[in-house]
Amino acid sequence: MGEVLVLVDHVDGAVRKPTLELLTLARRIGDPVAVALGAGAEATAPVLGEHGAVRVLTSQAPEFGEYLVVPKVDALRAAFDVVSPVAVLVVSSAEGKEVAARLALRVGSGVITDATDVEAGERGVVATQAVFAASFTTKSRVSRGVPVITVKPNSAPVEAAAAAGAVEELVVSFGETATGTKVTSRTARESTGRPELTEAAIVVSGGRGVNGAENFPLIEALADSLGAAVGASRAAVDAGWYPHTSQVGQTGKSVSPQLYIASGISGAIQHRAGMQTSKTIVAINKDAEAPIFELVDYGVVGDLFAVVPQLTEEINTRKG
Repeated sequence: MGEVLVLVDHVDGAVRKPTLELLTLARRIGDPVAVALGAGAEATAPVLGEHGAVRVLTSQAPEFGEYLVVPKVDALRAAFDVVSPVAVLVVSSAEGKEVAARLALRVGSGVITDATDVEAGERGVVATQAVFAASFTTKSRVSRGVPVITVKPNSAPVEAAAAAGAVEELVVSFGETATGTKVTSRTARESTGRPELTEAAIVVSGGRGVNGAENFPLIEALADSLGAAVGASRAAVDAGWYPHTSQVGQTGKSVSPQLYIASGISGAIQHRAGMQTSKTIVAINKDAEAPIFELVDYGVVGDLFAVVPQLTEEINTRKG
């Protein structure tokens, strides 16, 4: 088997869960070689080695923190030249998609975004995608070059698999465009104590039926009882009831948790596009004809103001 480049998503050396999922997928098609960039890059090696990385290429150049995505593209291209991989895997975030697209352009390869699985095929790496608002599942492969694939979080389990995890310094030559867009300031995001929306195993979302920002604590209470992230439909966000950063849907974030609970959400195609790949879907809506019931595993026809508090109480009782 050949080697597979995996771009590491980390914060000061703390590896985020989607990267560990990428390592699980990478082992299906080759030997994972992790690329860790920025402050704390070398500190990622033990965790990456525990999850299958045979090598960890690191660079802690200040450019990765001071400028936007181009330095990371320069580094990934350098790693590409060193490794000659059979595939490149990147977390499917806004930044990850941009890095993947720029890299594919530089190396003359095809790019596949928002994959939910990868496998080795007779004619190269095959990626599984959910398309047309997740109404269909397709299997695709690039027709030219080394596939550059972005993978949605929660697409694979995190599986430990001890490997060498040997640390090697990556020599990166930054191009003229690397310093074209400078980061002038950063503001730390206020922590809610809840999981990151796109990475959460459970998501509880509220929509138009919540009927106001003052009622979203009902959704938050249910989420907290389950250790879940909180999401919102576009209607709730547009009404100013919840932050845009929590919007789930075609113009918001795409999630694929083990459990998705939709409360007071009709199930318009815009919302379904962002959550339809969830493993188990539960809907609470007083309208029995709501489109959301067409795709759920479990549906509750009822007033969320009665159902959600009872559900929260029952969960807390069973936990206690």
